[in-house]
Amino acid sequence: MVTPRRLGLFGGTFDPPHFGHVAALRAAAATQYFECIEVTVAGNPYLKSATGPVRPAALRLAMARAAFSGLDLVRVSDREITREGPSYTIDTVRELLEECDALDVIVGADLVGQIDSWHDAKQLQRLVRVGVVPRPGGSGVISSGWDCYEIAMEPVDLSSSFIREIPNTLENLREFVPEAVIPLYESFQG
Repeated sequence: MVTPRRLGLFGGTFDPPHFGHVAALRAAAATQYFECIEVTVAGNPYLKSATGPVRPAALRLAMARAAFSGLDLVRVSDREITREGPSYTIDTVRELLEECDALDVIVGADLVGQIDSWHDAKQLQRLVRVGVVPRPGGSGVISSGWDCYEIAMEPVDLSSSFIREIPNTLENLREFVPEAVIPLYESFQG
């Protein structure tokens, strides 16, 4: 019997990628559910850009590659950056299902309460399982109808918005983001 190819999808703005993202990817890889986990950097993060400016997509992609490329099973993708228009998870899911048998979307527990509001959520619900990464302040409770499970790990109390708000010192950045990300993050003077 052939084992189905299952991929994980971990999407985000990654402005900047941080140690919480790294921990989530390591925990997802440790489940041994996946042949590969694709990190997809949002090109036009319509939900995030409505709340404030984000760094250019090319810079966020470079930071994600610097942060995640050395992790087991992880590939960093520009598919949402090269696609025109807003970045919708459903579009990425449809593309990825052409190259695998099954797909899990990996999200933080702080986001599962919003998943029903995502673009074409009903279709997404039929196509994927949802792996939930514990986060402080996140219930991890998803509405009925979704096939979901928890990815075991210690919650990491860290967010990209927190990093953007703290003083941009080398000491602060070293505490929260991978070393290879720091020069890229500091290069933007927007």
